Amino acid sequence: MSDIDTRIAQVAWNADGLTPAIVQQWDTREVLMLAWLDEEALRRTLTTGRVTYWSRSRQEYWRKGDTSGNIQRIREARLDCDGDAILLLVDQTGPACHTGTRTCFDATDLEAVDGVTG
Repeated sequence: MSDIDTRIAQVAWNADGLTPAIVQQWDTREVLMLAWLDEEALRRTLTTGRVTYWSRSRQEYWRKGDTSGNIQRIREARLDCDGDAILLLVDQTGPACHTGTRTCFDATDLEAVDGVTG
């Protein structure tokens, strides 16, 4: 088994053969988006320097920026403690969200109670 195969084998894939990828800007740690990876998408990501995702709706691979120019270059990939989620630290060029905003998490504030000040 190659080194890359050994690393990929550590992932606990769900019943559909996927795992969620949380994507952060590598230097600021800003959370940019959440997307899905299968084994091949992870392999491409780890070996090409560009992040590849699996589209659940289109049932195909896609790379952020191939049509928009807003590419993601991988800096680090980390597996969580349970092995069922991956953190991708990227260098994002331009907006990360398909809506044209920097992050996909700037739409609706769910107005949670502040757990520190009450």
